Amino acid sequence: MKLQNECRKQQQNLLNIKDINLERNMKIVFMGTPDFSAIVLEKLNSVYPVCAVVTGLDKPVGRGYNLAPSPLKVKAQELGIPVLQYAKVSREGLDDIRALEPDVIVTAAFGQILSDAFLAIPKFAVLNVHASLLPKYRGSSPIQWSIINGDEKTGITIMKTVKAVDAGDVLLAKETPIGKKETAGELFDRLAILGGEAIVEAISLVESGKATFTPQDESKVTHCSMISKSDGQIDFAKTAREIDCFVRGMTPWPSAYTHIGEKTVKIFDVEKVELSDLQKSNDQFENAKFGEVVLADKNHGLIVKVADGFIRLHVIQLEGSKRMDDTQFLLGRKIEIGTIFA
Repeated sequence: MKLQNECRKQQQNLLNIKDINLERNMKIVFMGTPDFSAIVLEKLNSVYPVCAVVTGLDKPVGRGYNLAPSPLKVKAQELGIPVLQYAKVSREGLDDIRALEPDVIVTAAFGQILSDAFLAIPKFAVLNVHASLLPKYRGSSPIQWSIINGDEKTGITIMKTVKAVDAGDVLLAKETPIGKKETAGELFDRLAILGGEAIVEAISLVESGKATFTPQDESKVTHCSMISKSDGQIDFAKTAREIDCFVRGMTPWPSAYTHIGEKTVKIFDVEKVELSDLQKSNDQFENAKFGEVVLADKNHGLIVKVADGFIRLHVIQLEGSKRMDDTQFLLGRKIEIGTIFA
């Protein structure tokens, strides 16, 4: 009852703001965890007052294992929205959420499978904000994989949540091109903003009774796996474009990396270089191995062999050092020709 009163108070406070449409009465519960969901929440709440936010439990971080809230919790508290936290919301929060009598539940990178009983709670639907153009890239890390795979476009899909991962019927989708040098972090920010705009449009359709849902084409389904730190190692046997896409897809996290000796080197930007640009003869490089340094000086930077030629490791960070341009890196450091990055 206390939470219901807080929700009603929150809605009343927001309805006093001039920018809010006073006739909107949709009761919305929002669920998520990371920064992506926090950005979506802020946009949604600026148009449709959110009754309550659901997120995971605070987690221990750092050497001191101090408990830290999720980015979504931080944003919700900043906006004055009541926060509910559960390890498993379908098991622990069913009665609490049901008592709120939501019209719509919105999820964005929530990371928990929802039970049939939970999905039946809202009057209209549980809607998910997914960062790909479904049915492509069901699953985790779709933003990173769209860049790693060299896609020219991606987008946001708003779909009905079902028990199967990202398999629900689609309400709407928004496309956006992927920039030639755009990183996963940069695309993440753009898609979060686009996701906020899309969910506002979606709820407007639900509210007006104009929402129509289209089943996904199962013949076009692709899945993507969650990316971990160990996935960031660069394979120099790939082409320059493949490596460039990989580096951008791994930036800022978990970072693309390689090794020089026993030290890890993070790579943040690469570019293909032509033999003619190096003003060297082909004979000098014809026997180079993948990942082998063929040039390392202030004029050319740090150049290594790859499958279809050569790339410059333009922005790097040696273990224990700060991030820097390769020409800065080479100042005071002697990298021998023939050194292998592996």
